[in-house]
Amino acid sequence: MNTGLTVLVPCYNEGAQVETAHAELVEALKEVGELEILFVDDGSTDDSLDRIRRLAETDPRVRYLSFTRNFGYDAVMAAGFRYAGLPWTVQCDADLQVPPEEIWSLLATAAEGYDVVFGERRGRRDPLVRRAGSAGLHWAARRVFGIDLPRGASTFRLVRTAVARTITDLRLPWFIPAVPLVGARYAVTPVAHRPRTAGRSKLRPVRLAGHAFELFFGFSWRPLSLVYAAAAAGVVAAVVLAAVGLAGPAPFLLSAQLLLSALTLAAVALLGRYVQRLLRESDRLPRYVVRDANVPLLPEDTLTGGRPGPPPPSRPPSP
Repeated sequence: MNTGLTVLVPCYNEGAQVETAHAELVEALKEVGELEILFVDDGSTDDSLDRIRRLAETDPRVRYLSFTRNFGYDAVMAAGFRYAGLPWTVQCDADLQVPPEEIWSLLATAAEGYDVVFGERRGRRDPLVRRAGSAGLHWAARRVFGIDLPRGASTFRLVRTAVARTITDLRLPWFIPAVPLVGARYAVTPVAHRPRTAGRSKLRPVRLAGHAFELFFGFSWRPLSLVYAAAAAGVVAAVVLAAVGLAGPAPFLLSAQLLLSALTLAAVALLGRYVQRLLRESDRLPRYVVRDANVPLLPEDTLTGGRPGPPPPSRPPSP
């Protein structure tokens, strides 16, 4: 296996953790023949970008992209895989809860002929609520929504860069279930996990719920079948209630109307999610816009579209 390796490090307000991540990664991967560390700054509002720039000045292996604003994790992955310069890319969060030494476990498994290797965090050291929520989400995805989600897969993963680009170009809301969807050869291997020592997790409950909706409605049409079944049952129930109401008191008719109204609202809400999904798939808005980088950028990824233009006019000096 060609071990030319890009380490993709997403950053959003990571502060001093930038230097820590760089030092640990360089030490753990010093035996890699060809290495680059690609920081993708997702519109940080702290000094993360300044720290990354200083690292790039002293270490030619450090490359970076910085977005014009916070575009989100999916945009970071899309940009990172697009600008990764080496045949393999490993995604490693700046908090380093998975020790960088575990990258060697992923590389060893990939050498067996896989395109993607996910790390399964053994003895996960996240809060109980986070662990329970993740387990529940994976269970619901597989059992309720019928989504082929690799068991135990996490965002700590090694990917053949060309395969990663193919997947991200599909603009799907989740990377993990997209891997089996395109038929990539993948494996899951156990890796160590340690508590977060700096900063705070960027995934809050509301954001986690949003990710769950993206997964369920982005990869499964099964909820629509439930809507159709519920609508059919509602029609039958409404007919029965209306028939009873014709021979009895008016409240039965009111119950039928309320039931139909509730079912209609639920159906409209759910259908709206799928309309949103279809619109997103045809969305022409950019997934991200890069403000600063030390790598050559494609024109479409910049704010000016590759057209710098002249400076603004200035007042001529007084005579």
